[in-house]
Amino acid sequence: MSHSAARDDGPRNGGRGRRGGRARAVLTGLVAAVVALGLLVTGYGVAVEPRLILDEERIQARIPGLGPDWEGAQVLVLSDLQVGMWWDNTGMIERVVEQAVAADPAAVLLPGDFLYRSETGIQERVSDVTRLLEPLTGAEIPVYAVMGNHDYAVGAVEELTTAFEERGIEVLADEATVVPAPGGGPGPGLFLVGVGPAAVGEAEPARALDDVPEAAPRLVMMHNPTTFPELPAGAAPLAVAGHTHCGQIALPLLSRWSYLGLTEEEELVADGFAPAGYGAEGNEMFVTCGIGFSLLPVRINAPPQLLSIELHRA
Repeated sequence: MSHSAARDDGPRNGGRGRRGGRARAVLTGLVAAVVALGLLVTGYGVAVEPRLILDEERIQARIPGLGPDWEGAQVLVLSDLQVGMWWDNTGMIERVVEQAVAADPAAVLLPGDFLYRSETGIQERVSDVTRLLEPLTGAEIPVYAVMGNHDYAVGAVEELTTAFEERGIEVLADEATVVPAPGGGPGPGLFLVGVGPAAVGEAEPARALDDVPEAAPRLVMMHNPTTFPELPAGAAPLAVAGHTHCGQIALPLLSRWSYLGLTEEEELVADGFAPAGYGAEGNEMFVTCGIGFSLLPVRINAPPQLLSIELHRA
């Protein structure tokens, strides 16, 4: 009897051993697959999407009071260069600037965050930015800028403003200017309202709108999208903002479910058009993804973006 029992125990122990071995092999395989997938996604987010993929977004804006010379005119927006971020995206900046020059738009808007930080001298970083943007002014395209929160944090606002204006880039600090009609035509200009960054307390939209006649055609450029609800009704038939990088990491098919959108405490439009009910009546906002990085040099489902606005008379 004891011999028979001993023979019966052997196969059962061996079965458990084989099953345990198979389970360990499956678990090891799953872990390896997860690690491989993580490395693949990280490699894509670091080396492919931000460096090789450019989202050329095109939208239309209907502007009340717009002069006939402006009908169909193109305005380009490129935001958040973030020069000075470790492994920053200067190659993509050069590509975007080259495409902007080739498009020959009526104007180019730069909604801030030119610098990320400056471990070297500020003036050296400012020179890097002006070198990257020089083809725009060299092509005699009207270029307008507002500063971003990083530009203030680095302490480079004065240096950037001086360098830009020496090269023909008009810097707006809670103020408005008139963009001349395309081709230098005699028609009425377009008011451009520039609002500073709310994140560092430099956004005063009411002051920025002070010199804009009530019925005048206008675009609004701001750094932070959270400024948009402060604009009076009808003051911004189209406002453009940057700052968010569209979250940098967003869930596929659910662009609003980004890292930024899910972690910010206040309601935030991180990508694209603001939903109905966000902001005052008659106002519309588009948030562009920008070009550079914050915190980490990675973009997943939030590629760098060159925004093109085609203007039409309302």
